[in-house]
Amino acid sequence: MTDITVTRNDDASRYEIRTGDLLAGFATFVTKHGQIRFTHTEIDPAFQGQGLAGKLAKAALTDAAASGDAIVPLCPYIASYLETHEIPGAEIRWPKRPGA
Repeated sequence: MTDITVTRNDDASRYEIRTGDLLAGFATFVTKHGQIRFTHTEIDPAFQGQGLAGKLAKAALTDAAASGDAIVPLCPYIASYLETHEIPGAEIRWPKRPGA
C-alpha cells in the first residue's frame, strides 16, 4: 500500500496530501491576526473516492488547532467536516453568512 502523507507547505499557503510522491490534493489557507482561514479544498480526480479529502481535512485541522490559531472555515468542505467531526483543542470561528 502506498504511504499517504499530509504536510503543511507555507510557501504555497496550503496543506498537501500525497500518495507516495504524487500530489493528490490540497487545502489552501490564509493566516491573519491569529486565525487560519481555510479557503479551498481540492482532490485530484484521479484520487477521488479514496477518502483522501477527509484525511487531508483531519490532518490539516489538527495541525492548525495545535498552532493555537483560530480556525475559520470559509471552504465548504472544511466547514462540513467540522460540523461532523471533533478536532480536539480547536477554536472555531464560524464566518457570518449573508442575511444571518
